Amino acid sequence: MSARRLRRKFRDGDPDAVRAVYREYGRLVYSIAYRVLEDRTLAEEATQQTFLKAWRAAASMDPERELGPWLATIAKRAAIDAYRTEASRRAAPIESAPASDPALVSEPESVASLSDAWDVRRAIQELPPDELEVVRMQHFEGLTHAQIAERLGVAQGTVKSRSFRAHRRLAQLLGHLKE
Repeated sequence: MSARRLRRKFRDGDPDAVRAVYREYGRLVYSIAYRVLEDRTLAEEATQQTFLKAWRAAASMDPERELGPWLATIAKRAAIDAYRTEASRRAAPIESAPASDPALVSEPESVASLSDAWDVRRAIQELPPDELEVVRMQHFEGLTHAQIAERLGVAQGTVKSRSFRAHRRLAQLLGHLKE
């Protein structure tokens, strides 16, 4: 079959022509994709996407023009798309995150420590709102008494009193954990 006839049949969606185009240009398309991606699996995926896009756009193709450059352009764009998709999927290994990262959750050492953690949470939630806010800012945000006073718009002595009452109440509620 002549090249012009093959292009016309490809444009018209003839399945035999699609297979023939793949046989003739598959290696070219794959090599372009591989050169961009440097990954065999991604290059194969980009090759499939190239021929799928070419098949879908075949009706708009000019049968008088060569298929190679047209397919090469589609292949390069498909490879770039595959690269971008893969790059967005990649993530740094969890080991690279600092232990202080709030997104990390550590497993408790034992069921007992898990139970203790729930007791502490429950005790904190039982605090009156003004004391709860001071404890939250002090222990979870790491603020000083002066910073808490400034943020809440109260005297530093008020913050100290609330903190003292909250910690005394927590000590009473959590006295069983001293063991």
